[in-house]
Amino acid sequence: MEILKFVLMGLAIPVCLLLIVPIFTKRKLRVEREIIINKPCLQVFGFVKILKNQDHFSVWAQKDPEMLKEYRGIDGTVGFVSGWDSKMKDVGKGEQEIKKIADGKRIDYELRFIKPFAATNYADIVFTALSETQTKVSWGFAGEMKYPMNLFLLLRDMDSLLGKDLQEGLANLKELLEK
Repeated sequence: MEILKFVLMGLAIPVCLLLIVPIFTKRKLRVEREIIINKPCLQVFGFVKILKNQDHFSVWAQKDPEMLKEYRGIDGTVGFVSGWDSKMKDVGKGEQEIKKIADGKRIDYELRFIKPFAATNYADIVFTALSETQTKVSWGFAGEMKYPMNLFLLLRDMDSLLGKDLQEGLANLKELLEK
């Protein structure tokens, strides 16, 4: 009987910790990276505004060349939706919608993930003219993880994980536009 008590206590303590710790853990996530592109701001903005162009620079869009893509609406305008469906688990299924455009300055997106997990997150790309021939581009990703899944934010360095992909995508964009 004593052994059973110790076994149950040994199981109960980690389970309680897994349920209590997330109560005090942050739920919001924001990751952002930036790069300077040696092209005029309106030229960079004009290219990025076309959501289909992400196929040429986004790391996520390039992970599975066989993924199915679907488009709804007029690309480069609010309401345009780009959907994807991949058999690869780390690509999954979802869609991205242009939610807001501030001409020459900013584009806001809503990302709706369906598989392998359901989630809604947000992304933005901000353009700052540094000179007539230089543009700073900032790409950000934001979301919220609900209790108790927010424990994952303690276990994984999301800034490094997502930030690496954002930075690589920006480097691809720079290389593409400066050719």
